[in-house]
Amino acid sequence: MDVSLVRETVESLLPQTQEFLCRLIGFPSTPGQEHDAMCWLDEQFEGLSDCTVKRVPMSDALTSDPDYSDPVPGISYDGRFNLRISKDGAGNGRTVLFNAHTDVVPPSEGQDEPFTARVEGGTIHGRGACDDKGPVATVHLVLHALQKLGISLAGDVVAHLVCEEENGGNGSLAMARQGEKADACVVLEPSTNKVFTSIRGAVWFRITFNGKAGHSGQAGKTRSALLMARDAMAMLEKYHDDLLDASRGLPLFDPYPNPMPITFGRLQAGNWPASAPSRATLEGVLGLLPNKTKEEVCAEMRAVLLADGVFAPEDFELVFMYRHDSSVVEPGHELPRTLLAAGAEAGLSLEIDAMTASCDAWLYNNQLGIPTVVYGPGTLGVAHSKDERIAMSDIAECAVALIQFLTKYCGVVQ
Repeated sequence: MDVSLVRETVESLLPQTQEFLCRLIGFPSTPGQEHDAMCWLDEQFEGLSDCTVKRVPMSDALTSDPDYSDPVPGISYDGRFNLRISKDGAGNGRTVLFNAHTDVVPPSEGQDEPFTARVEGGTIHGRGACDDKGPVATVHLVLHALQKLGISLAGDVVAHLVCEEENGGNGSLAMARQGEKADACVVLEPSTNKVFTSIRGAVWFRITFNGKAGHSGQAGKTRSALLMARDAMAMLEKYHDDLLDASRGLPLFDPYPNPMPITFGRLQAGNWPASAPSRATLEGVLGLLPNKTKEEVCAEMRAVLLADGVFAPEDFELVFMYRHDSSVVEPGHELPRTLLAAGAEAGLSLEIDAMTASCDAWLYNNQLGIPTVVYGPGTLGVAHSKDERIAMSDIAECAVALIQFLTKYCGVVQ
């Protein structure tokens, strides 16, 4: 396919894509609140005459899945849905699957009117602009451009637009349980002209400590659950440092000083300055690299807290709200090599790299056996921030690269 014609077609559709993205940002689709956005997206993709759009129902039965994530309690699934969009090929070609999520994290402190898109010099500002509504708009642009170009692919193109990536990937989990088949998958997340072939995993944890409450004047007769949490943080930081040392030797991750950090995000305890609290709750996240599984890390964290006699089993309850394994495709695999070649045709200098955050890739790569990489417009550097934004030029460049990729990987019927 003549890349100049592809670029010309993509650029002709950019005004519509910009309007699409701005309207999508207008939906406050935090986890569990995506329904209105999904209904609107259903209508927009139905407008592509050569695509089939299917609502894939979700249900509360998902909460019993062993890989279900629940950092946000009380979310219901009955009546909600993901979207499966498909463009059938002419036959005898390979199938490519795209995945993008429609949920966003809550507004950042100091982020004014987060759900009102602001356009400044070809850059769109607003919650979800790059993570992940810009990539959703890119999927629509790619399919629209293919239709306008009249390209007849030999293989199918399938897109999953999913709920709840931000709180553990429950939307993609529901889609994975449908048993989708494809020859390659591209999870669209902002990647700054990188093709991520190795994506780290993570576990989110909640530890509830049981102490002995009492007056501040009763030293030795109380046990502060808050101080228990402090001691546990030090123990887990030491475990993280040891785990990081043991995880060296993975070439794509080694250039990063700390590709698998531990973060303590929330600590709640007590109701009075002069009282030792009997309960404290500590929540956080620990990254993991491909040399460890999520099961191993969960077991080792528990063992660390029980080591040296600092805590007895009855002193705490440890639960894991989110458990992702790492996802790995060899850099020499045909999928990333073809993406790099397509990027070069589009005038982009794409590079293979590791993703030092977790995402839904492992559900497709590890559980469905579909080779999966992460690539998309924008940069994670502004995701989840009050300055979240994406350049329309990034969306256009990514769309051209993905169209070139599809013609190579799926094949074209002449």
